[in-house]
Amino acid sequence: MDKFFPNNEATFDRVARVLLGVGVLSLTVVGPHTMWGLLGAVPLLTGLIGSCPVYTLLGVGTKSAKKANA
Repeated sequence: MDKFFPNNEATFDRVARVLLGVGVLSLTVVGPHTMWGLLGAVPLLTGLIGSCPVYTLLGVGTKSAKKANA
């Protein structure tokens, strides 16, 4: 599964995604009551999983690589 969902998000990135996802999802219940709020599920899920498919496609990430034998 590491090939499809590599852990490529740092802790601050994951926390920001979860908060953003919950905030946008709340638009379906509070505020304008729009179904566009369901888009908040995307950052919420990527934050909970710790893997961003866009980061994987671009070959980038916010998580630093661990140093071997350091």
